[in-house]
Amino acid sequence: MKSDNGLQRDIIDELAWEPSIDAAAIGVAVVDGVVTLTGQVRSLTEKWTAEHVTKRIAGVRAVANDIEIHLPGESQRTDADIARAALNALEWDVWVPHHRVTVAVSDGIITLEGEVDTQYQKQAAERVIRHLTGVKAVTNLLRVKAAVAPADVKAKIMAAFQRSAVIDARQIQVEIREGQAILRGRVRSWAERDTAEQAAWAAPGVARVVDLLTIEP
Repeated sequence: MKSDNGLQRDIIDELAWEPSIDAAAIGVAVVDGVVTLTGQVRSLTEKWTAEHVTKRIAGVRAVANDIEIHLPGESQRTDADIARAALNALEWDVWVPHHRVTVAVSDGIITLEGEVDTQYQKQAAERVIRHLTGVKAVTNLLRVKAAVAPADVKAKIMAAFQRSAVIDARQIQVEIREGQAILRGRVRSWAERDTAEQAAWAAPGVARVVDLLTIEP
């Protein structure tokens, strides 16, 4: 198992390797495998990318993203401008049922509400607006319709686990309850945990994933 100092060095190196972020503006602290990111970045995309990069490092058990967003002058937008840009982006994305999504903006924070058919559509809606200039945060309150038999959902999730080159399906148990996919068991890395969670979200009828997986490198 990596020491906290070794893990910190790996994360700093990986952040510096990522061309889309300013690694010099990001602080990294590690205690017992739990990483805290601090500093200031210029966009929500940069903050999200820093967290994503950190999670793919072996040995990371959890991430607290305390990075602040400081928009430069040229990136400042009014809430009305952001709302119009968000609506246009949602309308142009082929995966989003934009007519069922409502957008509210307050101080650069976008809130999405409405109902979609799959978790993929919910994630697509958030992804397409996360990169808009002036956005500080996204609150995704979109609901996923659940209309599939629990046994079918569980079978599809387990089959996805078994197909994966990353996931050890033997170490994960799946329970389906009222549209929720509850994951229990052990994984070897944050990347394996994230892959398992994404596979569960991809199953039709899953409205929520409760990730109780523990990371044991």
